[in-house]
Amino acid sequence: MLNIQSKLPNVGTTIFTIMSALAEKHGAINLSQGFPNFNSPAALLRLVSKYMKKGMNQYAPMAGAMVLREQLASKIQDLYGLSVNPNTEITITAGGTQGLFTAIAAFINAGDEVILIEPAYDSYAPSVELFGGKVISYNLIPPSSEKPFYDIDWVDFKKYITPKTRMIVINTPHNPTGKILKANDLEQLEKITEGSNIIILSDEVYEHLIYDKQEHQSVLRFPNLYNRSIASYSFGKTFHATGWKMGYVVGPEYLMHEFRKVHQFNVFSVNTPVQYAIAEFLKDADNYLSLPDFYQTKRDYFLKLMQGSRFAPIKSEGTYFQLFDYEAISNEPDIDFTKRMTTEFGVAAIPVSVFYAKNRGEIMDKRIIRLCFAKTNDMLEMAAERLVKL
Repeated sequence: MLNIQSKLPNVGTTIFTIMSALAEKHGAINLSQGFPNFNSPAALLRLVSKYMKKGMNQYAPMAGAMVLREQLASKIQDLYGLSVNPNTEITITAGGTQGLFTAIAAFINAGDEVILIEPAYDSYAPSVELFGGKVISYNLIPPSSEKPFYDIDWVDFKKYITPKTRMIVINTPHNPTGKILKANDLEQLEKITEGSNIIILSDEVYEHLIYDKQEHQSVLRFPNLYNRSIASYSFGKTFHATGWKMGYVVGPEYLMHEFRKVHQFNVFSVNTPVQYAIAEFLKDADNYLSLPDFYQTKRDYFLKLMQGSRFAPIKSEGTYFQLFDYEAISNEPDIDFTKRMTTEFGVAAIPVSVFYAKNRGEIMDKRIIRLCFAKTNDMLEMAAERLVKL
């Protein structure tokens, strides 16, 4: 056996893999992993077939098919009022996570500090560590009587910024909490980074999954913030096709120039016929503008089904995840509780504590789980029927 020095010695099997395997073993309803159990729009599937048959099956340009980048530029102008150059400011990626990874690879060097707002999506910290960066964790505090919903205290946040801070990663709508950043949050971020050398990496893969008539506050809405940002998006999340691993990033030309240097040696280019299909599908704005109502209906239906349970909901503002506090049911740590939920009650969930890397402190005393409601109604009904018995 070779002597290998691991670059990620503390990384093992993810909780998502563990819970899904446990769900399969015990025949549990899997509300743990974040993917729909229903198909993509039929019209989009027909378009993919159309472009495959049309012969669009060879390498796309490194930055992505121009027809798709042009359509995205038009969409960005309509939604956020920002004029971007499709030739130099948009790159098509193999999913949102590849966009995030490539951005970190392009800009983080040994010793650079990267502030993560935790709980955080599990790919951020390992990506930073792979390139010698140091993770600085800013912990969101779970709901309480004083702070009802995972708010960022920007005065406190500013204390985490040092001369070594190279990047701040934000995520809105936020996985796993379902929190969305408001305009004031982006304004505060813009203010505290003004005049600095800090890059903002904005994970906005759930941009269209936002509820209660609220608007998505993208870094693309704030020109001064955009000038230091790379924003990552996901067609998979938008069009119920996570297995396609299709996304894109948007950023000013001087940052995108460096991003593409890494991108071209990472994946070079991504699925050609799907790019052409999505470009045509995006021409009808209702294909994405209808998503908030579609998923809010599911969120509200799931919350209604859970009303008879002892789980206390922390109402989701965005994403297709819903948090529940189980303090009235058990004092078990959340990892133990979710495993027992799966094996004894037949519903798999994700414990929220796993989204905190360091400095968990009082957070570990909280009892909160994440459930995915991007499921057919019959699956949500079966899951709720089991959960109300706890």
